[in-house]
Amino acid sequence: MPYRAPVSDIRFTLDHVVGFDRVAATDAFAEATPDMVEAILTEAGRMCEEVLAPLQRAGDLHPAHLENGVVRTPPGYREGFDAIAEGGWLGMSAGPEHGGMGLPVTLTMAVNEMMGSACLSLQLNPLMGQGQIEALEAHASEEIRALYIPKLISGEWTGTMNLTESQAGSDVGALRSKAEPNGDGTYAVSGQKIYISWGDHDLRENICHLVLARLPDAAGGTRGISLFMVPKRLPDEDGAPGVMNDLKVVSLEHKLGLHGSPTAVMQYDGATGWLVGEPHKGMAAMFTMMNNARVGVAAQGLGIAEVAYQGAVAFARERKQGRVGGTGAIIEHPDVRRMLMTQRAWIDGMRALLYTNAGALDRAAAATDADEVQEWREFAELLIPLSKSLCTDVCNEMTSLAVQIHGGMGFVEETGIAQHYRDARIGAIYEGTNGIQAADLVGRKLAMRGGGVVTDLLDRFDLRVKELADIDGLGTFAERLSEAVTVAREATEHLVSIARDDPRTLLGASTPYLRMLGTTVCGGLLAKSAIAASSCPDGFDAEFLDAKVTSARFFGEQILSTATGLLGAITATSDDLFALSATQLR
Repeated sequence: MPYRAPVSDIRFTLDHVVGFDRVAATDAFAEATPDMVEAILTEAGRMCEEVLAPLQRAGDLHPAHLENGVVRTPPGYREGFDAIAEGGWLGMSAGPEHGGMGLPVTLTMAVNEMMGSACLSLQLNPLMGQGQIEALEAHASEEIRALYIPKLISGEWTGTMNLTESQAGSDVGALRSKAEPNGDGTYAVSGQKIYISWGDHDLRENICHLVLARLPDAAGGTRGISLFMVPKRLPDEDGAPGVMNDLKVVSLEHKLGLHGSPTAVMQYDGATGWLVGEPHKGMAAMFTMMNNARVGVAAQGLGIAEVAYQGAVAFARERKQGRVGGTGAIIEHPDVRRMLMTQRAWIDGMRALLYTNAGALDRAAAATDADEVQEWREFAELLIPLSKSLCTDVCNEMTSLAVQIHGGMGFVEETGIAQHYRDARIGAIYEGTNGIQAADLVGRKLAMRGGGVVTDLLDRFDLRVKELADIDGLGTFAERLSEAVTVAREATEHLVSIARDDPRTLLGASTPYLRMLGTTVCGGLLAKSAIAASSCPDGFDAEFLDAKVTSARFFGEQILSTATGLLGAITATSDDLFALSATQLR
């Protein structure tokens, strides 16, 4: 089935869940008028449907490969990237001073969602570029910004991030790559990096690598890491790609999915690089890019879930099997309906969560009052691990349901649905595994104001419960949301109380707590969606609005209750986790 960009769903979420009008009301984003938003979503959706979506299958069947030292990308990818670059989608949220549009990150995430649905392997390239632009804007010297950012925005050059080494995955502080001063303001960067997405390719002549390495006087651990810009080709006096730098692709990984995206092992042998930011402060600069990427990966999870759902609905309408219902199609089977409704409700919930997260980032960026900046920044920081983990974990579950709906045909590659299942799996792993996101949630985000950022959000949901209960047909949803908020509050208070004295139990509870809190937040946001849809806002027809209410109600009545069942796992000690010795785990 051809991909259909869900422009109306995105617009409804922006208007009636995120409250995008308040983002556009700020001085920073005054140009994001309703007409502009509509034009952006419509044009980006058209590109994704007509240009990118046809490349999805080609990337899987004709993977990127290394040929005589050159990485060859799948057929059509160059034209697809050209369309992304020419449309201006690479620099949507970049500053106008370097050629960007200066638009809200919320709109960038909406476009990223559609690109991820259409062709995830290719979309990973602009995602890396967007993150690099943000990191350079925040940390690089004016000279580096002036040279690199315009070329990244235009798509003339592309960007990567180089963190991981064979002995330093999640433990970035164990990296061994080094950078020696050349005496002329540049550095000789040496080391090997692995899992470098789009580390090399034939789409563009120059690739800009942000590389973490240690200076000679660096301390151990993450405090001794610096960040360097190391281009594939050294810019000449005019800023054009010049001679090759001392770096190369050693090999490409053979992966479960994302076959169209080259994932490289990169070797740096005294390659010329320029320091980005302060010496020994590289992790702070890289985390700017990482946070951008984590929200971007959440958009990927949402995007794959959406396109897999579209395929599942189309197949269920056509596949005739059994005698339930008048048409004979499996869409009339109650269990198939359960799977489809689960997919649809979760997609609405994930979209509400992700866009609310992006909207908070925009409000923090646009605010001028220090207290308001902090308030929105804390809210956004809380939602980042929820968005990244929930959207990617749930995506794995939803693509699995899409395969199940297809039955045996889902296990056959020709239908294309298995590709979504395979491509989805990496989301829970890269840009910080979801276990690390959970640890970040309970170790850092929960500590903000002693759990106050979480409880403030739960307080807002309590108020929403009362409004929801007054709407005919949504009383059970209101009850389930009240129960989930009560249990989430209890779990939050428990974890705050043990955080200092029992870190092992805290970390043992982190993953179920993230799922509980994330599901509750999705429920609270979908309550807002249901309330808005019930008031029949302009611009949406009655059938669309009825579907929004039904989807939210399904989530509230049949999914939200799973959150309360996690309390036991959260309040348990870590004793059972370590009751078996390492040798007994066999």
